[in-house]
Amino acid sequence: MNVGYLEYPLAKGYIHNWLVAGPHAVEVKELDRFSGPEWKLQIAQFYHQEEPGYEGDPAEYSPFKAGEFEAKWNYVRTRDDHFVEFSAFYHLTHYLRAWAYCEVNSPAEREQTFILTSNGPADLWINGQHVHRQEHFYHQIPNRVKFSARLAKGANQLLVRLEEVAARECPFTMALQLVDFQTKPGKAGKVVRIPTIAPDPKRRQVLENLFEASYITQDVYNRAEQVIIQLPEESGIEFTVRIQNPQSQIFAEYWCNQHKEPVVNMGFAYQFPQGTYQLMMLPGVREYYEGNVRITRYYDTYVTNNIFSTQPYGTYAERRAELLLDAARREDNIFSEIAKMELGYWQDVNIKAMLEALDGINRRKDCSDFYLCGLLGMAYRFGDRPEFPAELKQPLEDCILNFKYWDDEPGSDAMCYRTENHSLLFHACEILAGQLYPERSFSNVQKPGSWHIEKGERLALGWLTNRAANGFKEWDSNTYFEEDTLSLATLATHAKNAQIWEMAAVLLDKMFYTIAVNSFKGVFGSTHGRTYTPMIKTAYRECTSGITRLLWGMGIFNDHILGPVALALSDYQLPEMIAAIAADASEELWNREQHIGSPEDFSSSGSQGTGVNKVTYKTPDYMLCSAQDWHPGEKGYQQHIWQATLSPAATVFTTHPPCAAEDGSHRPNFWHGNETLPRVAQWKDILLAVYNFAADDWMGFTHAYFPAHAFENYDLRENWAFGRCGDGYIALSAARGLEWITRGDNAFRELRSTGTPNVWICQMGRKALDGSFEQFIQKVMALPISFTQTEVELTSLRGETLHFGWKGPLQVDGKPKKITGFKHYDSPFCTSKLGAETMEIKYGTEMMRLNFGAQPEPESPPA
Repeated sequence: MNVGYLEYPLAKGYIHNWLVAGPHAVEVKELDRFSGPEWKLQIAQFYHQEEPGYEGDPAEYSPFKAGEFEAKWNYVRTRDDHFVEFSAFYHLTHYLRAWAYCEVNSPAEREQTFILTSNGPADLWINGQHVHRQEHFYHQIPNRVKFSARLAKGANQLLVRLEEVAARECPFTMALQLVDFQTKPGKAGKVVRIPTIAPDPKRRQVLENLFEASYITQDVYNRAEQVIIQLPEESGIEFTVRIQNPQSQIFAEYWCNQHKEPVVNMGFAYQFPQGTYQLMMLPGVREYYEGNVRITRYYDTYVTNNIFSTQPYGTYAERRAELLLDAARREDNIFSEIAKMELGYWQDVNIKAMLEALDGINRRKDCSDFYLCGLLGMAYRFGDRPEFPAELKQPLEDCILNFKYWDDEPGSDAMCYRTENHSLLFHACEILAGQLYPERSFSNVQKPGSWHIEKGERLALGWLTNRAANGFKEWDSNTYFEEDTLSLATLATHAKNAQIWEMAAVLLDKMFYTIAVNSFKGVFGSTHGRTYTPMIKTAYRECTSGITRLLWGMGIFNDHILGPVALALSDYQLPEMIAAIAADASEELWNREQHIGSPEDFSSSGSQGTGVNKVTYKTPDYMLCSAQDWHPGEKGYQQHIWQATLSPAATVFTTHPPCAAEDGSHRPNFWHGNETLPRVAQWKDILLAVYNFAADDWMGFTHAYFPAHAFENYDLRENWAFGRCGDGYIALSAARGLEWITRGDNAFRELRSTGTPNVWICQMGRKALDGSFEQFIQKVMALPISFTQTEVELTSLRGETLHFGWKGPLQVDGKPKKITGFKHYDSPFCTSKLGAETMEIKYGTEMMRLNFGAQPEPESPPA
């Protein structure tokens, strides 16, 4: 084959352009062979090979073969964080290998210093000689190792082989830096070479530059929006744009022949079935397939054809029917099939999908507890129906009798037991399974169902009473409240123990009250103890949105159907008062809460400490929420510390990212969580966030999610960013200045502020108080503000002088304001102490009392 070369410069000494192959994933059998804290290293050493392990010469598009694993060498260009990314989620334990290759031109023979950064074992070969190995595992934040190796004069072949052991989330990254690499005098130099079998490397590189400079301005398109790719200029270059799903089914294709417009319009979102898509840029079709020019660019997007409801509508029965029909049409998972059963669509039930789910549970895939809980609820509701598929009965029974119901039972696996949402799901499954077969022997522990009932009830009561008294450790988790709804609704319907089902129903009341008081027009825009990026960028994809639409008619039915379907099939009835609170549009709501737990509870949820103090300020035009003074300076995980909400699409927040990736395996990632937690204080409609991280931080900046497309008007003036939705306004600023990002994966959605320490200011406004949007802008820009390293002093739009910093209290008009030590709930609707046996909720002239019963007993300690 004819090989040409693509040439690139280094970026701050980092190689940004690579050929990659893999990952090659091998499921690890007989996990009991590997034990102790170094079990991952034991697995890696078991599978390790001394040699690189592949055949042939690397070149873009050329075949790759490593034993039985066959693939192709693909080209990747790293993001701003310098990382080659192989990260993914694995529901079963796998050993992974991946390869990265490039060539580096050295002007002379020299001893070169390298820094290799990886999450797991990594080897480097230069010109076929093994020069370095690093062996240990670093789960989230990769480890940097400095070493020296010799480069020859001219082209040097660099091969990095990476290894990982994946069990659930798997950050799998690599960066290679050449420290103080010297090029020829007076030349910056394109020193990195990538071999390619493309027939015209120059044409191939022109297409790559065009694709990299193009961008989209939003992640989610609702039905009335046009799906558009923005081009850097009138390119006049022939290329193709596709819309395809993750299975590579093409839904639209546009051939840009001598394209003269700065945009490519693929049509309205309603033209495509709702779901996840890739916008794909590629060469002309003939050039791609026949000419073997395979350079591409992908944008991950989501299309929704459902309408987001910002006001209550319909009756519960009407919304329930709408939900079940929507879920049945999705065919996303077994809950789609359960919805079909409830609707009487027995002939449409996908038996194969149900059997595949049972097989995954039998193999003890992570999240098996989610689906087993749904299947158990299905068995209770439909198992005795004559229509129930006969071919499911025995596999379902075998699955239930053979499952591992808690982590103290025999067997090694990748299932997660101890985070808050998973724990109750396992307990619920154990109770319901034992009730189904009280006299049968369960094979994993050789105990009868009655034994499982006793154990499951004991553990479940500890969980229930703890949350009743103290709240959720994964506080306001818009991700995991869905799974909590699944387990609680199933217990409230099918548990035979009165204390269990009563407590489950009361916990649902409490959880839905918490969602209601922290929601704005159907958006659960609170601070969150755990979340993921798609759920905070927009409410269209938020996990509880289908639950709230079902319960009180505000939100949207989306692909998160586990909780909504379980709730629709349950006996639970929402108190009307909670629905009224969710729809309340008072001129001002100031809500404060505290949720506590043991240190073990918080560490198992990826959270530090023993509690959170949080506030919510809500008006008819916006909502501002935050976690006050929550472990500033410590390493974060998936906590969402503050958010301003003006509409389902207009959500604004800041974070300190450790990387550029947005996948769920990185915790934190580019948007969810913080590498270093800020110190935050909020006084009603103004919020101050102080960041103070290390000077040698990997990314070196904090940033704000600020989606321009979601605002009816937005403007950037003199270090301020302003946005308007309806009659609600937001102003955002940072002490170290703002850079409006107009390139890359978050173009026109990201504001960056480089350096540390730094202070961000968020000031909310309303037409009713601040006049027109232009008047709001002028008033904010006239505010007196003084920054001094980690402190800020300013006068707010309400005329109050605020002082706050990395240390010391929040002062308002010279007086300290309490930002921690709150009651469990403190708002016009509810005032309740932590640990109270009852909780009273009031709305208008009505009052309801939640009775939590006895004080909580300790839950089982971690294994």
